[in-house]
Amino acid sequence: MGETRQRAGERPAGTTAPETTVEVRCTGHVRTAIGTGRLQYTFEGETLREFLDAFFEEYDVREMLIAETEAEATTQGWAPEMDELPGKNYAKNPEGEQTRRYARVVINGTFNELLDGLDTELDDGDRVALIYPFIYCC
Repeated sequence: MGETRQRAGERPAGTTAPETTVEVRCTGHVRTAIGTGRLQYTFEGETLREFLDAFFEEYDVREMLIAETEAEATTQGWAPEMDELPGKNYAKNPEGEQTRRYARVVINGTFNELLDGLDTELDDGDRVALIYPFIYCC
């Protein structure tokens, strides 16, 4: 028989996920929609994906933060595109797991893309920042 594999964050049947409590910081439009800039949030699970699923079920801010397509996640810049980027580490989540342009999900001060994306494990007391700034133009 074949081996059963499970995705990070999934639990074997019949087991319950532990509860995790994180400090949530909200800025810009997210703060306006939620009504506060700081809150403690307890959810069932221990990954960023499980946190976001639970949080978005309670607070209707998914569309502010998560891009469904690559086009929603990127913007056209004023600088010309380079064939090869300088530096070494450019990380990006898969399509459907990226943040919208200008929005960010940050764990303890680090963009989730530089950790394990939505599969990043969270511990009690971690700080999760949901950032979607006010942007004024012209």
